[in-house]
Amino acid sequence: MHLRVVTVLGLIFVPGVVHAEDWPGWRGPRTDGTVSDTGFPLTWSATSNVKWKLELTGTGHSSPIVSRGKVFVAGCVEADKARVLYCVDRATGKLLWTKTAVVSDLEKKHGENSWASSTPAADGERVYITFLDKSQLRVFCFDYDGKLLWDQAPGEFYSMHGFCSPPILYRDLLIVNADQDAPAGKKAYIVALDKRTGAERWRIDRPSRLRSYCPPVVVEAAGKKQMVLTGGKCVTSYDPDTGRQLWIIDGPTEQFVSSMVLHNGVLLLTAGFPVYWVMAVDPSGTGNATKTHVLWSKKNEGGYVPSPVAHDGKLYLVDDKGLASCWDVKTGKQYWQEQLSRSKHHASAVAADGRIYFTSDEGVTFVVKASDEFELLAKNPLGEKVYSSPAFSDGDIIVRGAKHLWCVSVTGPR
Repeated sequence: MHLRVVTVLGLIFVPGVVHAEDWPGWRGPRTDGTVSDTGFPLTWSATSNVKWKLELTGTGHSSPIVSRGKVFVAGCVEADKARVLYCVDRATGKLLWTKTAVVSDLEKKHGENSWASSTPAADGERVYITFLDKSQLRVFCFDYDGKLLWDQAPGEFYSMHGFCSPPILYRDLLIVNADQDAPAGKKAYIVALDKRTGAERWRIDRPSRLRSYCPPVVVEAAGKKQMVLTGGKCVTSYDPDTGRQLWIIDGPTEQFVSSMVLHNGVLLLTAGFPVYWVMAVDPSGTGNATKTHVLWSKKNEGGYVPSPVAHDGKLYLVDDKGLASCWDVKTGKQYWQEQLSRSKHHASAVAADGRIYFTSDEGVTFVVKASDEFELLAKNPLGEKVYSSPAFSDGDIIVRGAKHLWCVSVTGPR
């Protein structure tokens, strides 16, 4: 017995042993779509390199997450008006449990949104998810066995296009963006809750009173922790421990959906509506940094919904109409621009194995070489619509389709 314990501990602490990463929240372990694992499939289809496939009872654009051998994803069983959280065994695809969080009238939404668009977040012990309950934002915390630990309603939420803001974990906080079309007398806000109890820790008043759909991203930039996000006609940085504003950049447009990424000390963004932009920001500013800390910007380029990814000094993105491009992070030089498809794209890009993965609404994943020269490596159809972003972990790619949860892998079926 003692020998076994020593052996296990030895395996854990041997220098150089690399443990596979989970994908515990929106855009993965670094919230930027990058993957440190290797061994992911280059090619697949609906009948090849499919490890497992699970039919889901509900609809939704919630992206899957992976934590401690489990896959979590949200859905809406429309006939019952029920918003639910699914837990799936990551190895086999077996549905372990389904928990109903909200039963409420289906809110008004945009035709390209869903009633379960928020991506869960997990910390290894608890899983968190947000839904809209009529005019109330609701935040739920479950343990990994599906027991409800707490739920909170931190405020009202109004948007003509519906709801989708995923919760973000930072230290002992759970942070939710509630940018919204706040009516007279109401407030738009970002709120931080204690992740163990749900108690409110801080709140930011967002004065623009305008909807956005961008989760905050916490990064280490310019020598300090910063919570950065686009939305509400601006780009803003806050102290994630207190909610205090650090700097703000006006614009560059009105509405935002995609998440920012940090690469080589540069913050990168794409936006939005009514004008598309690609922009790079120096995160060392204070106060209003509009005129001093925008490194470069490109008007009428980029996209609205899909978030970009950066790798080895280059920014990769696809716009909503399937036009992909590659940019130099430091200078804004465009290396290439290619039309991947004529289908719409909502999924965010992922960088893994020296490749960039772009998934279209038609469920086709285009794999291109991560290079300043365009090279299409593979075109992988699932035969099912896909509106969410994939999760990458330990050689598996988990995709939430319109009807099924898929796991594709070089290992194939199990």
